[in-house]
Amino acid sequence: MLGATTLTAGFLLAGLPTASADQVRDTQWANQYFNLDKVWSITRGEGVTVAVIDAGVDPNHPDLAGRVLPGFDPSGGGNEVGTSNPHGTGMASLIAGQGHGSGNSDGVLGLAPGVKILPIFKGGPGDRDGIPEAVKWAVDHDAKVINISQGGAEDNPRLPEAVAYAAAHNVLIVASSGNSNAPVEYPARTPGVLAVGAVDKDLKIWPKSNYGPEVLLSAPGVRIVSAGSCGSGQYCIGDGTSDAAAYVSATAALVRAKFPKLTAGQVAERLVKSASRPSGVSKLPDQHYGYGVVRPYEALTMDIPAGAANGPLALPAGDDPSPAASAGASAGGGSSADPGSGLGDPGAAPELKQSSTSTMPLILGGVGGVVVLLIVIIAIVVANSRRRSRSQSVPGQPGAPAPYGAQQGWPPAQQQPYGQQQGAPQYGQQPPPGYPPQPPTSYQNPYQGQ
Repeated sequence: MLGATTLTAGFLLAGLPTASADQVRDTQWANQYFNLDKVWSITRGEGVTVAVIDAGVDPNHPDLAGRVLPGFDPSGGGNEVGTSNPHGTGMASLIAGQGHGSGNSDGVLGLAPGVKILPIFKGGPGDRDGIPEAVKWAVDHDAKVINISQGGAEDNPRLPEAVAYAAAHNVLIVASSGNSNAPVEYPARTPGVLAVGAVDKDLKIWPKSNYGPEVLLSAPGVRIVSAGSCGSGQYCIGDGTSDAAAYVSATAALVRAKFPKLTAGQVAERLVKSASRPSGVSKLPDQHYGYGVVRPYEALTMDIPAGAANGPLALPAGDDPSPAASAGASAGGGSSADPGSGLGDPGAAPELKQSSTSTMPLILGGVGGVVVLLIVIIAIVVANSRRRSRSQSVPGQPGAPAPYGAQQGWPPAQQQPYGQQQGAPQYGQQPPPGYPPQPPTSYQNPYQGQ
């Protein structure tokens, strides 16, 4: 089971809320790197919902007023409204923070302040991991991007099926890689998830950022100011891949707003193709940086072909992940279905189904064999039908076979009805001499001697 832990290294500046508004904004160096004015000249992310699976989000924080939707707690405890742990509120603010006060000049600005936040608690009943149920609930409630700034060394056996469910419904999952300078943790390690590493102000990899082939992108994650009640204040500052994942989720939301017809994989494709190449890295993807540091404005404006439906994302290992499978499926709609449905017994590992990439050739081969067999059967039936039709034809008609043993030319091509032959008497007349003709007194077998 996934022992989910928050992936922000620490909260170091509880006294920040008493500082000036300029101090808060000046400390947000990431927004200067992103160049928010240029980004927002394209879109602020309106119309997109981002799910934040975390420790809950405080909807009453002034920087998130009106941005937080009703959420969900798989444990049933109502912890999606998070006030005691600031981590989820912080991630939501990096995505959708809009500041507050006159002209929104105070507080934290997120990268995509036009999006809505769907808060979901990370835990399930009995302190078990609730992320699989949380993912499915987010998909069923119209999230287009899911941010998971959580991690652990142990995989949840039900998670791959949940990731496949999101992929089949065209929802992009972004997760933090981890903060221990070790291989990428779960759920970022799960195939189909976009794993993110952290860089500092110089765009150098943070030394504690986890690494591996799963890392596709990196983003600012060092000395990041976010909203949340740290001590007696309303703001926190810290390091971690959590913050980096939130910024990538916000960038993905901006791309979804600008290019709503792209698949989740094609959104990821725009992110990796527009990322800045890390200095000193000769080969991409790099196990620490991925394809580079995310660049929101370039992701929105560069001429990048849509590419394959799955983009750079690994194929999920659960149910059919192909975007084609989602063609007839709803990407949301606020379903009120049981959030655990489709994910197996919440207390046990689900029965995972084989990926469509391995089953499709087998299915197509079987269908082709059936079609060939049907064609052969139909051909035999048609041939037999034609033979029966010819054998039942009236003798003398075109195509009718001659009677068995008949002489060549028998019967005549056209035989008059009885009483109409040449020399036959008409009704009321006497028959002429020699009528009717007598049969021959002898018969020679035409095949005799052959």
